Amino acid sequence: MKAELNPAGAGAPKRLAIDRMSTTDLPTVLRIEALSFGTAWPVNAFANEIRDNKLAHYFTGRYDGAIVAYGGIWSILEDAHITTIAVHPDQRGRKFGEEMLIALLDEAIVHGASWITLEVRESNDSAQKLYRKYGFTTVSTRRGYYSDNGENALVMWAGNLKGELYAARLRALRAALDDEIARRP
Repeated sequence: MKAELNPAGAGAPKRLAIDRMSTTDLPTVLRIEALSFGTAWPVNAFANEIRDNKLAHYFTGRYDGAIVAYGGIWSILEDAHITTIAVHPDQRGRKFGEEMLIALLDEAIVHGASWITLEVRESNDSAQKLYRKYGFTTVSTRRGYYSDNGENALVMWAGNLKGELYAARLRALRAALDDEIARRP
């Protein structure tokens, strides 16, 4: 999947160019990973995911030619799981994470997912707020989930991805995001 989200034309707002992650992207992805998470995935974990795991779908988001975000999902029959999503700390607050989340949701839907899950740190209020905006609700807590500090993970879930109600929600949120991106410096 290549989502060309930087439309041609004078004055067009700049969006992320989202494309499948490749092994050549890994040095930059790993730098963002190390800056974003207390316990970073090793290079072989990403390499195995993008090379060997047929259920995995990983993407990078480029802005002005540089990778500023990445994300991935596993898609297993009607279930999708967001495995990771991160934005370079210097680029946060610019809606890049939201653009990546939409790309992951689109990918899940293309692969036939009816629902999608993820884990998020209990302390990560901004991510939780974004996920709730897209219909995720907290369904359980995984105590001591994060090995770096023993923090709990909230398990969040969004369902009925194939339904018209969720499709309408996604269209409305995408339109609102388009408006925000139009004001992006």
